[in-house]
Amino acid sequence: MLDRLAAQRPGADGPVFPDDRCTWGELAERSARQARRLRGLGVEAGDCVGILIPGNVEHVEILLGAMRLGAVPVPINARYKATELDYVVNHSKMVLLLGSAVSRPLIEETGVTACRVVLVGEDEDWERAEAPFEDFVDSEGSAVILYTSGTTSSPKGAVHTHASLVAEGTNLAERLGLGAEDRFWSPLPMFHSGGIVTMLGSLASGAAFCHVGTFEAGVALDQLERERCTHAFPAFETIWLGVLDHPRFPEADLSTLRVVINVGVRERMKSKQERLPTAAQISCFGSTESCGFMCLGLPSDPLEARLTTSGRILPHMELRVLSLETGEDTAPGEIGEAIFRGQSRFSHYHRDPEYTAQVIDAAGWFHTGDLIRRDEEGRVSFVGRLKDMLKVGGENVAAAEIENFIAAHPAVKIVQVVGAPDARYAEVPAAFVELQRGASVTERELLDFCLGKIATFKVPRYVRFVEEWPMSGTKVQKFRLRERIAGELEAAGITEAPKMSATST
Repeated sequence: MLDRLAAQRPGADGPVFPDDRCTWGELAERSARQARRLRGLGVEAGDCVGILIPGNVEHVEILLGAMRLGAVPVPINARYKATELDYVVNHSKMVLLLGSAVSRPLIEETGVTACRVVLVGEDEDWERAEAPFEDFVDSEGSAVILYTSGTTSSPKGAVHTHASLVAEGTNLAERLGLGAEDRFWSPLPMFHSGGIVTMLGSLASGAAFCHVGTFEAGVALDQLERERCTHAFPAFETIWLGVLDHPRFPEADLSTLRVVINVGVRERMKSKQERLPTAAQISCFGSTESCGFMCLGLPSDPLEARLTTSGRILPHMELRVLSLETGEDTAPGEIGEAIFRGQSRFSHYHRDPEYTAQVIDAAGWFHTGDLIRRDEEGRVSFVGRLKDMLKVGGENVAAAEIENFIAAHPAVKIVQVVGAPDARYAEVPAAFVELQRGASVTERELLDFCLGKIATFKVPRYVRFVEEWPMSGTKVQKFRLRERIAGELEAAGITEAPKMSATST
């Protein structure tokens, strides 16, 4: 894909970061140089190479250079701490870890000894290393290992093949109608499937790949305006609200921006659409295991569909929705577990054949643990996670259902609901809430907002206000929130939540 672009449009913008850029022709040459460097350092086809450097043009060069060599890049979450880095280094069995001045303190704290460590830009071995390499790339060979975010447990390495990356990029470009004159923007990290899939869409279409590097709302807004971006994939409201809430947003010229891909509840999606009415906001559904996008809306979809669904499945994928009771396919509108297979499904979990066999059945269907519904026209709506289900006194409660309701309160910016241990009900809902800038609301007011409008067993028994979230890349680590509320209750000697009523205090 890259070499085709280099031949057809060598002088056109390729990756564009705030402080650096290069053309497709330059990227092809530089990625080949990085492949020679890696070979000079002893990396061979099939070897895993860790990448723990900032998101920039050089990161893209190294990522693609490793793939050229037939090696398997392992982009590493920049938010990791020493324990997490040690886990990925040892679990992946990487032969080389590429770091930088930014990641040097973490690498030194971790005491990486399981593989060779080279600091890009500082280590003379990196600058001097170069050896010829042969093309060992196989379409069904491993192309990248993306360690999942670890919102519930230790990260798992989802392995994607070259064929799955090409299929995902091609079908994404087709669904979005991306062309060579477009400019596709993302703030999602290059260690995240969202950052990589944006690059793949650009490689498939020739659209410039605009990336903000390390996200900062002001830098992001400047880049969107300066680069005249046409498509944006911020995805998460923790990111896009930062742009929309930036003091300079009202005066920024984003007139070239035609499509924004976000996820969120209806009221929040509606608000974001109203604040940037010149761009059609669509939504998506996918995961690391689907190489990013599995379902995606269309700008031409009706407004209500764009606000409430994630669109239809991409053409190279198959999707079923299975009843939790019968295991059979559900009727339209019924909630069930999403299972999928197809060209961009991940191959397997790295060095974990047992778990791979648990989640990928004999017919090739990956059982996601995601709860969805599909309407008569095939559009998908995300409901929640099977593991994000609370069991309140025997009642199944989806955390996402409570979150969707509370998010409609005008003072609420972001809400996350987890289960808090309870001697009477086994567990009860606890809501962590970040407020809109300048807004104020009390715990009592939020509870009154819920009481009488949703079933009492769904009403949070505890509300905690936060200004920062425990994050793993782009996702809130709910298990950290569960640990926090459980620890707080234990320390206070609270074993049973107060009963709920409209007169509770």
